[in-house]
Amino acid sequence: MLTVAWPVCLLLLPAPWLLRRWLRPQPGGSALRIPPGLALPVAVPGTAARRAGVGLVLLWLAWGLLVLAAARPQWLGEPADPPASGRDVMLAIDLSGSMAERDFRTAEGWVDRLSATLEVAGAFIERRAGDRIGLILFASEAYLQAPLTFDRATVRRLLDEAFIGLAGRETAIGDAIGLALRRFDAETVPGERVLVLLTDGVNNAGELHPLEAAALAARRGVRIYTIGVGSEGAAGDPLPGGLPRRGADLDEPGLIRIAEMTGGRYFRATDALELAGIYTELDRLEPVMVEASGLRPRRELYPWPLAMALALFSGLLLARQGAAAAWPRGRVHA
Repeated sequence: MLTVAWPVCLLLLPAPWLLRRWLRPQPGGSALRIPPGLALPVAVPGTAARRAGVGLVLLWLAWGLLVLAAARPQWLGEPADPPASGRDVMLAIDLSGSMAERDFRTAEGWVDRLSATLEVAGAFIERRAGDRIGLILFASEAYLQAPLTFDRATVRRLLDEAFIGLAGRETAIGDAIGLALRRFDAETVPGERVLVLLTDGVNNAGELHPLEAAALAARRGVRIYTIGVGSEGAAGDPLPGGLPRRGADLDEPGLIRIAEMTGGRYFRATDALELAGIYTELDRLEPVMVEASGLRPRRELYPWPLAMALALFSGLLLARQGAAAAWPRGRVHA
């Protein structure tokens, strides 16, 4: 739609007429006195009247365009409500050797824990429109794979490229939490900050104890949601299908304590369906905060009437000078 930013400027439209009316010479006032010997142009009456009429119309048109330009005409596009959110979400994914266990059932059959995690976590990333997403991959060491960003496609691609052994074979849960806290401190302001940590083992590597890291997170206002993955059973018990289990036991008490200390929750996933349900529940607990901003793209149009007004004024000035030079000249004396 077409609108003007400063409509009050349109009140200037009758200004020339008002000035002419107020400044008109009063009856009985002094007439113009012409010095002796001064020659003035004398115009043909009919031609002068026509030129005066056309010139007056063009002059009013130029003035109207100038006032319109001063009012700043704009073209407003369709309303655009970009997603807005004050939440930063960091994902920490375990790549230790036990994530290779094939104990997750899907529609296609048994898959390893990491494959199921990548599929479900990837869908979670795609749904977080408006949130900044970051990615940490950890095992013996914790590495920042993607800083907090709105570019969800890149984070998803980096997640899909993860593989067992990329960060070692053990599990450094405390270091993963510590790295997430450092990135939050460096890239965000205090507010909605969430860490989703997924693991299938116990903390057996790294320098920072998980509960110490959780205490730091609680002081800094970071909520941690922990997810324990893997089928039920102790280390050494056979997997579904008679395969041997090689992974360590899951430290559920420690993961529960981490979540409780930071105001988050603990979830347990024993198959792909449960894991997908957990990420759906995370969407409910940490909804994407979309606000209707009412923003509309604006395109300024004032250069067009301004250019036309200047062109008309210039044309009228040149025409007046040319007409004055072409009119017959006579002698009028005082």
